[in-house]
Amino acid sequence: MEFFQAISFEKAKESIIHSLRHIRADQEKVDLPQALHRIAATHVIAQENLPPFSRSTVDGFAVRSADTFGASESAPSLFLVAGEVSMGAAASMTLQPGEAVIIPTGGMLPPGADAVVMVEHSEQPDDQTALITKMVAPGENVVMKGEDLSIGTTIVAEGQKITSPHIGALAAAGMASVNVRKKIFVTILSTGDELVDITATAEVGQIRDTNSYALAAMLEAYGCEVRRWGIVKDRYEDFSKALADALSYSDVVVISGGSSVGTRDYTVQAIKGMNQAQLLFHGLAIKPGKPTIYGIVGSVPVFGLPGHPVAAMTICELLVKLAIRQLQGHQEASSRHTLVASLTRNIPSAPGRDDFFPAKLFKQEGQYRATPLFGKSGLIHLLTEADGLIHIPSEKSGLYEGDKVDVLVMT
Repeated sequence: MEFFQAISFEKAKESIIHSLRHIRADQEKVDLPQALHRIAATHVIAQENLPPFSRSTVDGFAVRSADTFGASESAPSLFLVAGEVSMGAAASMTLQPGEAVIIPTGGMLPPGADAVVMVEHSEQPDDQTALITKMVAPGENVVMKGEDLSIGTTIVAEGQKITSPHIGALAAAGMASVNVRKKIFVTILSTGDELVDITATAEVGQIRDTNSYALAAMLEAYGCEVRRWGIVKDRYEDFSKALADALSYSDVVVISGGSSVGTRDYTVQAIKGMNQAQLLFHGLAIKPGKPTIYGIVGSVPVFGLPGHPVAAMTICELLVKLAIRQLQGHQEASSRHTLVASLTRNIPSAPGRDDFFPAKLFKQEGQYRATPLFGKSGLIHLLTEADGLIHIPSEKSGLYEGDKVDVLVMT
């Protein structure tokens, strides 16, 4: 029997990133509506100016701003109305000094004009005359040609997650499709003679396969395609065959259970038995999740997660998702959404390991507060109540009520 050689949480993250530095998911072209929340495989560059012409942001009069100098309600400036811009049509006239053109919101600014006076700051005594009662500066009430996006501007950078504002910008730029990274295909294997499917009646000594469903839901919500392979009994031949099958079609393999050092936990042995296999670590200085395994077989990362639900889901959140972001070339692969909160109660912690506690978040007087949820790593209800994970770094020996802490927001 081998015992853990636990490495630090930071070294584990570095190991995962380094092992996948040359591996990326394939590209595919998808229609724009299907690109939301996908990772851009290349820079997406604007091929035209946006807007394609200078346009008004208000109803009013297009003018030369210099002609409005000194205009006020007590001394309005007199302008000759030279015409009107129609919505959706090109401006047909060129503005001369002392002239104004009626223009709607979104209308094209006529050549010669560089600003628009709001209709509220004007009077029109007749069809040919306008009185301007307020000065305007160059560019006022106007979006200039290319001000939003100019030709050559990067709309979405390679490795960036495409958001709904990106979709809007791409649509405005006339891009009907985008090159993105393919969704990561994850296979989840559940191991253990004690496991039965959720449809079965659990006899004495048996438990339902909770983890594969919880992990699959987490990863599907994260944008992965997931297959639950099923339950593999604690026999090396069966486990090795199931692992080989999963490796043949998966981008990532996640094994639930079988990561401890018991004589019937075959994950390490099976990984080592595969061609082109590297076992990179077995054991983390972390709680929960100490017996975590990570290796890579060919180009497929393999994780062995603890059997306790809280530990398995915590490691999935911290490390499996890190590998997925790395495979997708996510430009912020190593970063996570965290916020700072103050503790509502003390938390005990041993120095020398990173501790993660499920936490309930709430706001009080405009500040985030975090209440740690204490319990054993086999109690899945802890995560059903949690909004995030409080991180206590390895150099800390406990935290006190009122201390500021980093909380990893669970997604």
